[in-house]
Amino acid sequence: MDAVEVLIKKSQNDDLAAFEQLVGLYQNRVYSLSYQLAGNHADAQDLAQEVFIKAYLAIKGFRREADFGTWLHRITVNLWLNLKRKQNTVPLVSLDEPVQTPEGEVYREVAAAGGNPEQYVEDREFGDCVRAALDELSADHRAALILRDIEGYSYEEMAAILNCSLGTVKSRLNRARQLLRQKVELIVREAEDEPRAGAGAGVQVKAKGKERRGYSKAGK
Repeated sequence: MDAVEVLIKKSQNDDLAAFEQLVGLYQNRVYSLSYQLAGNHADAQDLAQEVFIKAYLAIKGFRREADFGTWLHRITVNLWLNLKRKQNTVPLVSLDEPVQTPEGEVYREVAAAGGNPEQYVEDREFGDCVRAALDELSADHRAALILRDIEGYSYEEMAAILNCSLGTVKSRLNRARQLLRQKVELIVREAEDEPRAGAGAGVQVKAKGKERRGYSKAGK
């Protein structure tokens, strides 16, 4: 029995100190997903806190049928989806804002060393298009994209987290990628004729060749 299993067993026997150790081991993973879903630090902190409260209350029902981290992520996604359904709104997921970690701020995007400055600006603008498109997706579609294309979960793991069939996962993910691509293309087309303010005359957002960050992987 490894250290995590020992802590889980102790927590199931109402050992609060053991559960606090589990929180320490998994808080970064839970916060990272919470931030990707919520899109801002304050809401991510609130969500992560609710996750661990729910996990503590439900840990006696944990049967080790999945990795403990995956179980926590399932709680995270379900809490967020329930909240969004109640609010009937979908918050922005930022692809550019840093994630706060004990080691400092971690950015999801980094400009390639020695790259073309204009290309870097265009890439950042395309990232803004993706962010705006994500803002228009439903909570279910957004969750599917984040779990697969950002968190890297397998279809089987996603099915367990989302509590749905494998077929539903694949269908939802493919539809989410299609919708995201369509929305990004529409936003880019609308921006093509508008020069960027302060970026120099004639510099525009370009759609050609812009298939980014795995969101063109429909069907994979």
